[in-house]
Amino acid sequence: MGKVMLMAEKKKEKLLTYKGKPLVRCGRTLYYGNPEDPFVIMLQILETKQMGDLELADKVSVQLLNTDPEVRPKDRIVKKSEKKGLYEAMDIASIWLERALNP
Repeated sequence: MGKVMLMAEKKKEKLLTYKGKPLVRCGRTLYYGNPEDPFVIMLQILETKQMGDLELADKVSVQLLNTDPEVRPKDRIVKKSEKKGLYEAMDIASIWLERALNP
């Protein structure tokens, strides 16, 4: 049991956060927020551009999602927008999530 707890603690330490909330990447999709909260943000990188050796997000879809499993999938999207670049997308994402969790 102790070994399992130690492994779980190590995984938590490696979790990337932004403004105190988890940020998880899966391919070109990022999830921002705690999945146990009533809302999370889903960011999808729609287009990228090359800058030297780096591939940067250029067009990003931002969606505020309701995490209630009782809500129909098409009704889970509370707000959505498209932003130019990951910085602008994360900026609006943090505002939306904060407002949704603290009305």
